[in-house]
Amino acid sequence: MSSKRFVLLVSICCCFILCDCEDKNSDPKKKKISQSETAKPLKKTSAKEKKKQKDSLAKEPFRLTNKNVIEFLTEYGKKNPETLVRIKTSYGNIDILLHKKTPIHRANFIYLVKENYFDETFFYRVAKGFVIQGGNSDRTQMAQRRYEIGEYTLPQEPMKGVKHNRGAVALSKQWVDNPSNRSTPYEFFIVIAKQGAYHLDGEHTIFGKVVKGMHVADKISNVPVDGSEWPKENIFIKAEVIR
Repeated sequence: MSSKRFVLLVSICCCFILCDCEDKNSDPKKKKISQSETAKPLKKTSAKEKKKQKDSLAKEPFRLTNKNVIEFLTEYGKKNPETLVRIKTSYGNIDILLHKKTPIHRANFIYLVKENYFDETFFYRVAKGFVIQGGNSDRTQMAQRRYEIGEYTLPQEPMKGVKHNRGAVALSKQWVDNPSNRSTPYEFFIVIAKQGAYHLDGEHTIFGKVVKGMHVADKISNVPVDGSEWPKENIFIKAEVIR
Protein backbone atom coordinates (compact mmCIF):
# COMPACT_ATOMS: atom_id res chain seq x y z
CA MET A 1 0.00 0.00 0.00
CA SER A 2 1.32 3.41 -0.93
CA SER A 3 1.83 6.08 1.69
CA LYS A 4 -0.85 8.31 0.14
CA ARG A 5 -3.45 5.52 0.36
CA PHE A 6 -2.48 4.84 3.98
CA VAL A 7 -2.92 8.50 4.97
CA LEU A 8 -6.33 8.66 3.23
CA LEU A 9 -7.53 5.50 5.00
CA VAL A 10 -6.46 6.85 8.38
CA SER A 11 -8.30 10.17 7.70
CA ILE A 12 -11.55 8.37 6.81
CA CYS A 13 -11.40 6.28 10.01
CA CYS A 14 -10.85 9.36 12.13
CA CYS A 15 -13.91 11.03 10.61
CA PHE A 16 -16.13 8.03 11.49
CA ILE A 17 -14.82 8.02 15.06
CA LEU A 18 -15.35 11.77 15.55
CA CYS A 19 -18.87 11.66 14.09
CA ASP A 20 -19.81 8.78 16.37
CA CYS A 21 -18.66 10.69 19.48
CA GLU A 22 -20.56 13.81 18.50
CA ASP A 23 -23.81 11.83 18.13
CA LYS A 24 -23.48 10.23 21.54
CA ASN A 25 -22.72 13.49 23.34
CA SER A 26 -25.15 15.81 21.57
CA ASP A 27 -28.42 13.88 21.17
CA PRO A 28 -29.07 13.12 24.85
CA LYS A 29 -28.20 16.68 25.71
CA LYS A 30 -30.74 17.94 23.18
CA LYS A 31 -33.38 15.61 24.65
CA LYS A 32 -32.73 16.92 28.17
CA ILE A 33 -33.12 20.49 27.06
CA SER A 34 -36.29 19.65 25.19
CA GLN A 35 -37.83 17.85 28.19
CA SER A 36 -36.92 20.71 30.49
CA GLU A 37 -38.45 23.27 28.19
CA THR A 38 -41.62 21.17 27.93
CA ALA A 39 -41.97 20.83 31.72
CA LYS A 40 -41.67 24.52 32.61
CA PRO A 41 -44.94 25.66 31.04
CA LEU A 42 -46.81 22.90 32.92
CA LYS A 43 -45.51 24.16 36.28
CA LYS A 44 -46.48 27.73 35.46
CA THR A 45 -50.03 26.71 34.51
CA SER A 46 -50.42 24.80 37.76
CA ALA A 47 -49.30 27.80 39.82
CA LYS A 48 -51.71 30.09 38.00
CA GLU A 49 -54.55 27.69 38.64
CA LYS A 50 -53.76 27.63 42.35
CA LYS A 51 -53.69 31.42 42.43
CA LYS A 52 -57.07 31.59 40.71
CA GLN A 53 -58.53 29.20 43.30
CA LYS A 54 -57.05 31.26 46.14
CA ASP A 55 -58.39 34.51 44.69
CA SER A 56 -61.81 32.91 44.24
CA LEU A 57 -61.93 31.90 47.90
CA ALA A 58 -60.82 35.37 48.97
CA LYS A 59 -63.72 36.93 47.07
CA GLU A 60 -66.42 34.91 48.88
CA PRO A 61 -68.87 37.31 50.58
CA PHE A 62 -68.76 37.71 54.36
CA ARG A 63 -71.50 35.92 56.29
CA LEU A 64 -72.17 35.74 60.01
CA THR A 65 -71.84 32.38 61.76
CA ASN A 66 -71.79 31.23 65.37
CA LYS A 67 -67.98 31.19 65.13
CA ASN A 68 -67.48 34.80 64.07
CA VAL A 69 -70.61 36.58 65.32
CA ILE A 70 -69.35 37.62 68.79
CA GLU A 71 -66.09 39.07 67.51
CA PHE A 72 -67.82 40.83 64.62
CA LEU A 73 -70.68 42.34 66.64
CA THR A 74 -68.34 43.40 69.44
CA GLU A 75 -66.27 45.45 67.01
CA TYR A 76 -69.35 46.60 65.10
CA GLY A 77 -70.96 47.80 68.32
CA LYS A 78 -67.93 49.95 69.15
CA LYS A 79 -68.13 51.68 65.77
CA ASN A 80 -71.94 51.94 65.77
CA PRO A 81 -73.05 53.05 69.27
CA GLU A 82 -76.60 54.11 68.34
CA THR A 83 -79.43 53.16 70.70
CA LEU A 84 -82.65 54.52 69.17
CA VAL A 85 -84.44 52.81 66.27
CA ARG A 86 -87.72 53.76 64.60
CA ILE A 87 -90.03 51.10 63.20
CA LYS A 88 -92.32 52.62 60.56
CA THR A 89 -95.66 51.04 59.65
CA SER A 90 -98.88 52.12 57.93
CA TYR A 91 -100.36 52.44 61.44
CA GLY A 92 -97.66 54.85 62.60
CA ASN A 93 -94.17 54.76 64.09
CA ILE A 94 -92.77 52.85 67.05
CA ASP A 95 -89.54 54.12 68.65
CA ILE A 96 -87.42 51.53 70.43
CA LEU A 97 -84.63 52.41 72.87
CA LEU A 98 -81.93 49.72 72.91
CA HIS A 99 -80.22 48.70 76.16
CA LYS A 100 -76.45 49.28 76.33
CA LYS A 101 -76.16 46.41 78.81
CA THR A 102 -77.05 43.93 76.05
CA PRO A 103 -74.22 44.96 73.67
CA ILE A 104 -74.35 41.96 71.33
CA HIS A 105 -78.14 42.13 70.87
CA ARG A 106 -78.01 45.91 70.46
CA ALA A 107 -75.25 45.72 67.84
CA ASN A 108 -77.09 42.92 66.03
CA PHE A 109 -80.29 44.97 65.80
CA ILE A 110 -78.42 48.08 64.60
CA TYR A 111 -76.54 45.98 62.05
CA LEU A 112 -79.73 44.49 60.60
CA VAL A 113 -81.40 47.91 60.44
CA LYS A 114 -78.43 49.40 58.60
CA GLU A 115 -78.36 46.41 56.25
CA ASN A 116 -82.03 47.19 55.44
CA TYR A 117 -83.00 43.67 56.47
CA PHE A 118 -86.24 44.70 58.20
CA ASP A 119 -87.43 46.59 55.14
CA GLU A 120 -88.27 43.22 53.60
CA THR A 121 -90.30 42.05 56.59
CA PHE A 122 -93.72 42.37 58.29
CA PHE A 123 -95.26 42.23 61.71
CA TYR A 124 -96.19 38.68 60.87
CA ARG A 125 -97.60 37.45 64.19
CA VAL A 126 -100.26 39.10 66.31
CA ALA A 127 -101.12 37.30 69.53
CA LYS A 128 -103.95 39.48 70.83
CA GLY A 129 -103.41 40.80 74.33
CA PHE A 130 -99.96 39.22 74.45
CA VAL A 131 -97.29 40.21 71.85
CA ILE A 132 -96.77 41.41 68.30
CA GLN A 133 -93.82 39.87 66.45
CA GLY A 134 -91.88 41.23 63.46
CA GLY A 135 -88.83 40.47 61.35
CA ASN A 136 -90.10 37.83 58.94
CA SER A 137 -92.28 37.54 55.84
CA ASP A 138 -93.72 35.03 53.41
CA ARG A 139 -91.79 36.49 50.48
CA THR A 140 -89.65 34.08 48.49
CA GLN A 141 -86.58 36.33 48.72
CA MET A 142 -86.58 36.25 52.54
CA ALA A 143 -84.64 32.96 52.72
CA GLN A 144 -82.07 34.33 50.28
CA ARG A 145 -81.70 37.54 52.31
CA ARG A 146 -81.05 35.59 55.49
CA TYR A 147 -78.55 33.39 53.68
CA GLU A 148 -76.65 36.47 52.51
CA ILE A 149 -76.41 37.86 56.05
CA GLY A 150 -75.68 34.54 57.72
CA GLU A 151 -77.02 31.65 59.75
CA TYR A 152 -76.31 32.27 63.42
CA THR A 153 -77.80 32.69 66.90
CA LEU A 154 -76.90 34.93 69.84
CA PRO A 155 -76.07 33.94 73.43
CA GLN A 156 -78.33 35.28 76.14
CA GLU A 157 -77.46 38.61 77.73
CA PRO A 158 -79.65 38.69 80.85
CA MET A 159 -80.13 42.03 82.62
CA LYS A 160 -80.78 41.88 86.33
CA GLY A 161 -84.16 43.35 87.25
CA VAL A 162 -85.34 43.73 83.64
CA LYS A 163 -88.58 41.86 83.03
CA HIS A 164 -91.09 41.32 80.24
CA ASN A 165 -93.10 44.39 81.14
CA ARG A 166 -95.55 45.96 78.70
CA GLY A 167 -93.47 47.59 75.95
CA ALA A 168 -90.43 45.34 76.45
CA VAL A 169 -88.67 44.33 73.22
CA ALA A 170 -86.91 40.97 72.97
CA LEU A 171 -85.62 38.54 70.38
CA SER A 172 -87.44 35.29 69.77
CA LYS A 173 -85.78 31.91 70.15
CA GLN A 174 -86.03 28.32 69.02
CA TRP A 175 -87.85 26.25 71.60
CA VAL A 176 -86.47 22.88 70.43
CA ASP A 177 -82.86 21.79 71.05
CA ASN A 178 -81.92 25.14 72.56
CA PRO A 179 -80.97 24.48 76.21
CA SER A 180 -79.03 27.76 76.58
CA ASN A 181 -81.92 29.83 75.18
CA ARG A 182 -79.88 31.39 72.39
CA SER A 183 -81.73 34.11 70.49
CA THR A 184 -82.68 33.97 66.85
CA PRO A 185 -81.20 37.17 65.42
CA TYR A 186 -83.89 38.21 62.95
CA GLU A 187 -87.25 38.12 64.75
CA PHE A 188 -88.22 40.45 67.60
CA PHE A 189 -91.39 40.88 69.62
CA ILE A 190 -93.03 43.65 71.64
CA VAL A 191 -94.96 42.80 74.79
CA ILE A 192 -98.53 44.17 74.52
CA ALA A 193 -100.04 42.61 77.65
CA LYS A 194 -100.91 45.27 80.25
CA GLN A 195 -100.05 42.83 83.01
CA GLY A 196 -96.74 41.95 81.33
CA ALA A 197 -95.57 38.53 80.21
CA TYR A 198 -93.42 37.51 83.15
CA HIS A 199 -93.60 33.80 82.38
CA LEU A 200 -91.10 34.61 79.61
CA ASP A 201 -88.49 36.00 82.03
CA GLY A 202 -85.25 34.05 81.70
CA GLU A 203 -86.36 32.58 78.39
CA HIS A 204 -85.51 35.55 76.15
CA THR A 205 -83.04 38.44 76.09
CA ILE A 206 -84.83 41.78 76.50
CA PHE A 207 -82.68 44.25 74.56
CA GLY A 208 -84.94 47.30 74.35
CA LYS A 209 -88.21 49.01 75.21
CA VAL A 210 -90.79 51.10 73.39
CA VAL A 211 -90.36 54.75 74.36
CA LYS A 212 -92.80 56.22 71.85
CA GLY A 213 -95.64 54.81 69.77
CA MET A 214 -97.03 52.18 72.12
CA HIS A 215 -100.50 53.16 70.91
CA VAL A 216 -99.35 52.11 67.41
CA ALA A 217 -98.31 48.71 68.76
CA ASP A 218 -101.78 48.42 70.34
CA LYS A 219 -103.45 49.19 66.99
CA ILE A 220 -101.42 46.46 65.32
CA SER A 221 -102.32 44.03 68.10
CA ASN A 222 -106.01 44.41 67.20
CA VAL A 223 -105.88 43.71 63.45
CA PRO A 224 -107.79 40.67 62.10
CA VAL A 225 -105.69 37.51 61.97
CA ASP A 226 -106.02 33.98 60.62
CA GLY A 227 -105.85 30.76 62.61
CA SER A 228 -102.05 30.94 62.87
CA GLU A 229 -102.06 34.52 64.25
CA TRP A 230 -100.85 35.88 60.90
CA PRO A 231 -102.51 39.24 60.04
CA LYS A 232 -104.94 38.94 57.16
CA GLU A 233 -103.36 42.03 55.62
CA ASN A 234 -99.57 42.40 55.57
CA ILE A 235 -98.21 44.97 58.00
CA PHE A 236 -95.02 46.14 56.28
CA ILE A 237 -92.04 47.38 58.27
CA LYS A 238 -89.46 50.04 57.52
CA ALA A 239 -86.70 50.56 60.07
CA GLU A 240 -84.17 53.34 60.54
CA VAL A 241 -81.58 54.34 63.10
CA ILE A 242 -82.46 57.66 64.77
CA ARG A 243 -79.45 58.14 67.02
